[in-house]
Amino acid sequence: MQKNKDGMRYPSIDKLLSKIDSKYKLVYAASKVAHIIEADKLKVEGSQCVKSIGIALEEILSDKVHIDFES
Repeated sequence: MQKNKDGMRYPSIDKLLSKIDSKYKLVYAASKVAHIIEADKLKVEGSQCVKSIGIALEEILSDKVHIDFES
């Protein structure tokens, strides 16, 4: 599998917004998941992205991460 080193072209923002309805919530969720990945508390295999934020977005897109937001 080829790794994505071209920046934030993948995963698509349109697909991500179908999972989380706000760009602000998406950024918040991705940063929290990326922090967990960087702390080696979450092992992810088979991702296309190299950086932890891209991996976090992939995890959100594939429904492997569930986040509840308070109103």
